[in-house]
Amino acid sequence: MLIRVYGAKCVGIDAVKVTVEVNIDRGIGIHLVGLADVAVKESLLRTTTALQALGYRIPGKRIVINLAPADVHKNGSGYDLPIAIGIIAASDQRELPLAGRFLMMGELGLDGSVRGIPGALPFTELAASEDFDGIILPLASALEAAELQNVSVYGVHTLDDVVNILSGEEDCSGMLVWNSSAYRSMKESRTGAGLRQDIPDFADIIGQEGAKRALEIAAAGSHNVAMIGPPGSGKSSLAKALAGIMPPMTREESLLTSKIFSIAGKGNLRYGLMDRRPFRSPHYSASLAAIIGGGAGDGIVPGEVSLAQNGVLFLDEAAQMPRSVIEALRGPIEDRKVVISRLKSKVEYPSSFMLVLASNPCPCGYWGVGDRCTCTPAQRLAYLSRLSGPLMDRIDLQLVVPMLDAAQLTRLRAEGRRSEPSAAVAARVTAAREIQQKRFKGQNINANSEMSNKQIERFCVLGEDSKNLLISLMDRLGLSMRAYFRIIKVARTIADLEGSESILPQHISEAAAYRFLDRKMP
Repeated sequence: MLIRVYGAKCVGIDAVKVTVEVNIDRGIGIHLVGLADVAVKESLLRTTTALQALGYRIPGKRIVINLAPADVHKNGSGYDLPIAIGIIAASDQRELPLAGRFLMMGELGLDGSVRGIPGALPFTELAASEDFDGIILPLASALEAAELQNVSVYGVHTLDDVVNILSGEEDCSGMLVWNSSAYRSMKESRTGAGLRQDIPDFADIIGQEGAKRALEIAAAGSHNVAMIGPPGSGKSSLAKALAGIMPPMTREESLLTSKIFSIAGKGNLRYGLMDRRPFRSPHYSASLAAIIGGGAGDGIVPGEVSLAQNGVLFLDEAAQMPRSVIEALRGPIEDRKVVISRLKSKVEYPSSFMLVLASNPCPCGYWGVGDRCTCTPAQRLAYLSRLSGPLMDRIDLQLVVPMLDAAQLTRLRAEGRRSEPSAAVAARVTAAREIQQKRFKGQNINANSEMSNKQIERFCVLGEDSKNLLISLMDRLGLSMRAYFRIIKVARTIADLEGSESILPQHISEAAAYRFLDRKMP
């Protein structure tokens, strides 16, 4: 008897349907075909053991399982569940009239329990677009998709739960993820959620007002930032505090970012769609595949540049990173996507992130701090040149973060002056982002930094005074044409923070002041 049930496979950030065909006929043995990897082939032993643990028998006949389309590689353990259901239905051990009306994915334990799998969000979107009656997932994975209420999402604990749903004999509405106690707990925790306690507040960082101003501009327009300064000057604290002033994500941004985390297998660490922008901070020894993404065959997983989608990618000690890794960021920064190619496959992931680099000015770290630097001029030049000109040309805001000496720190603490709290800065940033969302409605972009040259001509019209000032600055500083357009983008953000419809000369002047690393040397 031939039975068809349905699973799915992720290709990039989308999912495609996989038909699991199970046929039981005369003969002997269990055969799995359809370009399955080792994890899928091992599912046969897991599946048969789980079925026997729940009282089902394994037919003493030939069982052929085909994963179609047969020319697409299948990977992961999520096909356990549809394979088990196919064997039960094809052997007539239970009547499952709804087996072909649901998409289902899940890994089976040897006792018949169902464990979480990556990709729940794109699988749920596929179930809605393919007009299935619903999707059946392990409860931990179903909670990821709890906010997609255009399709019925069932969260199950065991294989028996799945059989009860597909038999249609009982009312299984209690297994809908929205009726689970875990979902109610999730809603309650969301309602009472406040600011994360591990994010430093701007008010607690002494001094560095210029750097705070630059980070406010960066957060308002999603601009890239580089901070150069000695150890202990506050670069890492400032970068971490940046997470506290980032604006909330729109639903579209939240859905896209959550899908990437779901595909990467990190969705089970949280419930529902992400409500905070990601802040990714990989170690400087991270490999090229970890930063850009990679994997063998069709099993290409997103890297840090994609996991930071709509958020912040913070690279501390950037000059210590391998040259090949740091230079590989050029493409994602410019194109806001990353294309990973293999011999027989090519996958594209979005990578629209805000890059924050932090680096010491020299190998010893103390260049510019009195006479503490022990490096030669050649060593200093070689160290900073690891951050190449083409890369720094793509950085909108380049900052020097000086070290405060003991006398300055003591004076500032004695005066009791505190900077603005992050909440006040975040309010201005959010207001500026709201202006940009209205400006770019229907343009498929969300922030000033994402504007193309054509959009700059449309939305950033310069007055005669601003245009003349910018031309003068370009000639005097010897900046590239890429820097020309990036100065205009930053000036547009500064104007938005002030609520100004026009880009004024002072906005151009401040934006150009943040480009010191790519100026023409005298």
